[in-house]
Amino acid sequence: MSKPVLLVVEDDPGLQRQLRWAYDGYEVVVAGDRAEALEAVREYAPAVVTLDLGLPPDPDGTAEGFATLAAIQAIRPDAKIIVASGHGERASALQAIADGAWDFYAKPIDIDQLGLIVARAFHVHALEAENRRLAARVAPGGFGGMVYASPEMAGVIRTLERVSPADVSVMLLGASGTGKELLARGVHDASRRRAGPFVAINCAAIPEPLLESELFGHERGAFTGAVKTVVGKVEQAAGGTLFLDEIGDVPAALQVKLLRFLQERVIERVGGRKAIPVDTRVVCATHQDVDAMVSDGRFREDLYYRLAEIVVRIPALAERTGDAALLAQHFVARYAASLNPQVTGLAPDARAAVDGWRWPGNVRELENRIKRAVIMAEGKRVTAADLDLGTADGGEPIELRTVREVADRKAIARALSRADGNISGASRLLGVSRPTLYDLLKSYDLHA
Repeated sequence: MSKPVLLVVEDDPGLQRQLRWAYDGYEVVVAGDRAEALEAVREYAPAVVTLDLGLPPDPDGTAEGFATLAAIQAIRPDAKIIVASGHGERASALQAIADGAWDFYAKPIDIDQLGLIVARAFHVHALEAENRRLAARVAPGGFGGMVYASPEMAGVIRTLERVSPADVSVMLLGASGTGKELLARGVHDASRRRAGPFVAINCAAIPEPLLESELFGHERGAFTGAVKTVVGKVEQAAGGTLFLDEIGDVPAALQVKLLRFLQERVIERVGGRKAIPVDTRVVCATHQDVDAMVSDGRFREDLYYRLAEIVVRIPALAERTGDAALLAQHFVARYAASLNPQVTGLAPDARAAVDGWRWPGNVRELENRIKRAVIMAEGKRVTAADLDLGTADGGEPIELRTVREVADRKAIARALSRADGNISGASRLLGVSRPTLYDLLKSYDLHA
């Protein structure tokens, strides 16, 4: 069908005709009872369902309607179900939302208002489907296992996908924690050298006297303690890719030897006299401003041009539109299984906190924060309090429902603290009834 499918579950023939006429922008499928509704769900897979709770054989009650709601969700969990009822409106609404309905509308039905709710449901369903498509496209197992959906990161990946098959040196520039090693591995996996080894070395993590030996190896007896011949990282990467992380920290004396290797494609081990040919591709990375280092004389210009045949700048996490929230969900799913299985996702205030934080430590900081938050979470969802991010510029949510939930959580926590966990005392402090407070605790997954 070319139009979006709307399933109307309603036993009143007159209202069926009215709704079918009102929604001419959708392909309307009508069902009068639970059996017809489930058959229509299986056949048409509707994105949105309007469901009257008063269905036969219990048209004056809600039991059949709630049973139909559960059955539709079991068949099509992503469908947006809008429940309509005139039976005990408030109690029915609370139960319907708790049971997974997307929205609730009280009878008598106003076609215009219900039309707005239906249109919004279709819009949200389309957004969620697009998010799932993007998540599937960029799930781990893609280029270097990167998780992304932002256009900024997509541009980087497109560039690397194009240069990976070419046997040229690549320099990745970006702050710490932006995933430079993952991208380097992605370049290797997408290259013609994928069957060869991928060897990585962090030039900043090895003391200067040992770095030459780590890179080029040494012969037996080359120095005190050299009891055997050792093959260096460059030789280990023969036929594959050598990843030089933090290349900006290579000392000046070693830059000369590295330049000779890149020019001649031969090396000499420390203490050796034999030239050893090595065929390997070099990918390097640094968080430093290499152009400034070249200007200051701290990095050889000729070495720079050998290493930087292709230069790719990696955006910081704060510059990747929407990726922080996507990565947060990814890390919650990764760590919840082993660290806290009851956690299923992020609360709205946590999503707002993730979007608002600047993430100076980039993806590495985000991963560590989420890992800690999953361990600390007491409910089914990670909250902003679990993340413990403090206050960030631009971190305040603006969506009204999120703002209200954040405020409600803070107020309820303060009231329960003052009342020593007593529900009656907390409800008096909040100015609400005990049943209302119980409803709030349940909806926000809080505990007294």
